[in-house]
Amino acid sequence: MKPDQSVPDFSLPATSAGTFQLSAQRGRTLVLYFYPKDSTPGCTTEAGQFRDNHAAFRKLGCDIYGISRDSLKSHENFKAKLALPFELLVDAAEEACTLFGVIKLKNMYGKQVRGIERSTFLIDDQGVLRREWRAVKADGHATEVLAVVKSL
Repeated sequence: MKPDQSVPDFSLPATSAGTFQLSAQRGRTLVLYFYPKDSTPGCTTEAGQFRDNHAAFRKLGCDIYGISRDSLKSHENFKAKLALPFELLVDAAEEACTLFGVIKLKNMYGKQVRGIERSTFLIDDQGVLRREWRAVKADGHATEVLAVVKSL
């Protein structure tokens, strides 16, 4: 995916017993943020900062969705623990991860492992990718994304 391209439709299981369908989101600006794992320090920081800025995103007509390969049960626990006001999407089959090219080889304790590179994508109300952030540092990222949404 490159900026200014239409994002192909996809569907993923979501928390709160839902299903996310990209095409059903037309008319809303979307922030899709991919993160490695529920309840890890960086992911907790990032999710908490998106939570803390959620009202400001909503005021701009923008919805937030977090995506990882964790199970629905793991997502529900993470969402409850942090009181997240937005849904988390399950991408166990790496469908969206592949579409957005976020699976990378990473070094973990000296071993190469496949994992999600923390990345965020801003999709406009017509389903067009407007901005991407890759290899994101968790702290302060939500504020940076919010500033770009304000400028749209």
